[in-house]
Amino acid sequence: MSMELHSFLLVMVCGVVTAVLRALPFLLFPAGKETPPLIRYLSSVLPSAVMGMLVVYCLKSVSIIKAPHGLPEFLAIAAVVLVHKWKHNTLLSILGGTLLYMVLVQVVFS
Repeated sequence: MSMELHSFLLVMVCGVVTAVLRALPFLLFPAGKETPPLIRYLSSVLPSAVMGMLVVYCLKSVSIIKAPHGLPEFLAIAAVVLVHKWKHNTLLSILGGTLLYMVLVQVVFS
């Protein structure tokens, strides 16, 4: 199989899987049907759980023993929390925290 055909088939399979996964909730839970309680519960707790897991994943390799002692990470986290409390905008708070972190590790603590 040529590399071009392989790449084309790979993109097609990824596209079909993505389309099926996006359509699946509408097929499983039609508009007139009530959403099961388990799904309602998961929709209320999963966003917080995912964010917590991402924070733990991002901080897993931070060393508080070695300089800069996790200071850029914790300053960026503080910025995310403060901007989110101030503006109540998730995109703005994550973008601001990411930009602050990049400036800190590239310029301040380099």
